[in-house]
Amino acid sequence: MSALIQAWASNHQTQLPSPGSLSAVQCHAPCVLMFLSCRYQDFHAFDLSAPTRVLEWIGDKGVFIAGYESLKKNEILHLMLPPRLSVKENQGLFPERDFKVSHGGFSDRAILELKHVPDTRLLVTSGLPGCYLRLWHITEDSDVIKAVSTISVQEKAGDLWPRLAVFSMVPRVLHGVQLSSLQVVDLESWKTTYSSGVTDSEELSNLQVLDGDTFAFCCTSGRLGLVDTRQPWAPLENPSPSPGSGGQRWCAEVKDRGQGPGPCFSSLCTDGQLCLLDARDLFHPVSSVQCPVTTPSPDPELLRVTWAPGLDNCLAVSGTSFGVNGTVVWTDFKLLGE
Repeated sequence: MSALIQAWASNHQTQLPSPGSLSAVQCHAPCVLMFLSCRYQDFHAFDLSAPTRVLEWIGDKGVFIAGYESLKKNEILHLMLPPRLSVKENQGLFPERDFKVSHGGFSDRAILELKHVPDTRLLVTSGLPGCYLRLWHITEDSDVIKAVSTISVQEKAGDLWPRLAVFSMVPRVLHGVQLSSLQVVDLESWKTTYSSGVTDSEELSNLQVLDGDTFAFCCTSGRLGLVDTRQPWAPLENPSPSPGSGGQRWCAEVKDRGQGPGPCFSSLCTDGQLCLLDARDLFHPVSSVQCPVTTPSPDPELLRVTWAPGLDNCLAVSGTSFGVNGTVVWTDFKLLGE
């Protein structure tokens, strides 16, 4: 993996985000956190004590990571970036070249998703075993990340775990295992401020908050939807899976408004099918491409598609046999490399 990322950084400097941005790639095995510097002329790899499936930025100089190993305690760490990764010019040697642990804690279960609640000292995690969310507090007078509460989830589904997203305007959490259990919980009043109110048992793949009132969902079947929480459940959606998607798993991400014009929905299937859709017409993809997948992914849960934060109309896909790819998307797709 590291050789692929290093080659990608050196061979495609003109196609990558502008100076001032910092990209991170997480590798699940071996346990390495890799950073491409702001000018993409240097490559940095850092060993972690355990594998992680989450990497959550806080500000521009800190990240949260957490372990996901079963049958053991897993660490939650708040890491501060070494000074070398925070400068825009190469100023030679730095006395501190490693991450600094700012806060830490332990979870008695695998952490499969972690979100920081903006403008608070709260974290929300989801994982296995147990179908619930856990709320954590980053203490001010010590270096401890402490579990403070749990948020129950309607389903008690064996190996399924709740997907989650957080609102930035007010401290609220969106969560659900299936469409039927979608809820928004206010973290100050602990009241449920929105619920889907349906009996639909479609399993969720991921959730994404778009603004103070709307969110997007993607089901594992490929079903996509946009929901306005100011109205009763009436999502703008493509209600049926894409043709030929039986047995496959899908994920999706919506582009931020500041990430350039063009289609805003990107969806990725485990068979390598990558689609772009306009939110005004989720029935018909604007464009699509078949990525090269030679063997199925050993863990479909690792499937990800992500819009690049520093480039207009660029995204990355990972979690399949073709590794991590930089992909330019517009009317037609163009593969940059892997």
